Amino acid sequence: MLNCINMSKIFTPTNQMRHTNVAVVRMKKAGKRFEIACYKNKVLNWRSKIERDIDEVLQTHHIFTNVSKGELAKKEDLLNAFATDNQTEICKVILEKGELQISEKERKLYYESSFKEIANIIAGMCVDIKSKRPYSQVMIETALHEIHFSVRPRKSSKQQALDIIPRLKQHMPIDRAKMVLRVECPAELAKAAKEKLNEWVDSFELERWEENGDLLAIVIVEPSYFRQIDSLVRSPTARGVVDVITVRQIVEEKIDITEVETD
Repeated sequence: MLNCINMSKIFTPTNQMRHTNVAVVRMKKAGKRFEIACYKNKVLNWRSKIERDIDEVLQTHHIFTNVSKGELAKKEDLLNAFATDNQTEICKVILEKGELQISEKERKLYYESSFKEIANIIAGMCVDIKSKRPYSQVMIETALHEIHFSVRPRKSSKQQALDIIPRLKQHMPIDRAKMVLRVECPAELAKAAKEKLNEWVDSFELERWEENGDLLAIVIVEPSYFRQIDSLVRSPTARGVVDVITVRQIVEEKIDITEVETD
């Protein structure tokens, strides 16, 4: 007799639409089929590290051979296939490596929306290095099509945007916009930090030394230096602060530092 579970504990309303919020992830291993029941949209969030709470992804920690029929996998089959009967750990394996069962229409909508989101992220962080102005999202979408970019569902949209920019740079005059950072360094760190900032930043829009030796600076810098500056100023032993004021368009005019809070 098949092991079964009451699916009313998993699926919402007992009507014809009760499966609308269920996403099934399937894996074939050791000659057996294994499935898990997840919440829609959460599987991809888990794979892209946006969602880290597995209870927000799984509708149940049970492993099935058939989710829609409520047929549970046998313990011996789990042990044979995964070398463990810890169902939560098996769920994680299936989440990472299994095949998400979605309709062709759902798949198409997901890829289209993700494609647009990636283009929007790129448009927001990059500029035309010739005109010094941002590209529109439509122009970025066109360029992505021209270089035959494909969405990778196991990566976040932001990461895909960052990954594809180098390829876009080979295709069009585009680069990351520069960042404007407000940097506060405590006296014990200020001198050494200033030397490093001199190496890393494009320019200082403001450099102010306080009576107690603290340094306040507003700098323009390539985005690739942000982590280094942040690590330097906000080390475990320092009390420095790094704030992003804006992602700067590469334009001729200077920042109006009177509009920046420096108190």
